[in-house]
Amino acid sequence: MSSPAQTPEERAADRLARRKANAASRRRWRLKQRAKRQAAGGERGPARQEPTAGHGPGRPRVRRGLVVSDKADKTITVRIDVARKHRTYGKVVRSSSTLHAHDEQNQAHAGDTVRVVESRPLSATKRWRLEEVLERAR
Repeated sequence: MSSPAQTPEERAADRLARRKANAASRRRWRLKQRAKRQAAGGERGPARQEPTAGHGPGRPRVRRGLVVSDKADKTITVRIDVARKHRTYGKVVRSSSTLHAHDEQNQAHAGDTVRVVESRPLSATKRWRLEEVLERAR
């Protein structure tokens, strides 16, 4: 039971009609889903809020890292470890960078986990400032 032979114009018209019907069906389904979400969301309260942006115009960058060295006076060397997926292969690629941060009270020591915040240039290599010690070394 094969369908009768059609001209290319008839096939194109049939295809267009099918596509329009499918699009209308999708539109109805999406509207129904949206109504369901709004009804459920009204009872539960707002959906998950987006975290505030880490940095932007007028907002300094904040990094978390491990203190590698605290030998210099009022300066700590912090290692920032980054793990992200490779764009093409999906393998987790780990990398790290070190930076120097200003520690006014000499409160951070080697092995501590700290939060540093970007600041104006404080010396030839220091562009960061210690914000807080998150975890002390054991």
